Amino acid sequence: VILGKKAFHQVEGNELKKGDVLAVARLAGIQGAKHTSTLIPLCHNIVISGVAVDLSLDATSYAVDITATAKCTGATGVEMEALTAAGVAALTVYDMCKAVSKDI
Repeated sequence: VILGKKAFHQVEGNELKKGDVLAVARLAGIQGAKHTSTLIPLCHNIVISGVAVDLSLDATSYAVDITATAKCTGATGVEMEALTAAGVAALTVYDMCKAVSKDI
């Protein structure tokens, strides 16, 4: 998520009124993965054995990089859960920062 200089520095310094952007976005991504089947039509519910959402700051491009992984023990893929986790985390970053900059 490319934030721009002003929003990036506020996220980096944890100065946003809504709180710790990276921590909240991480939790939102995990919740998103758990609710994938309710968000995506025709996506079946699966038992997830693990979800990880990692967010890091990229000072070169004034961005938040998001990596999401999901695991299950069943004989199915969990790519939709990982993609949903990353998407929800990115939307959360945007939502928490949009008051600071309209250029995100």
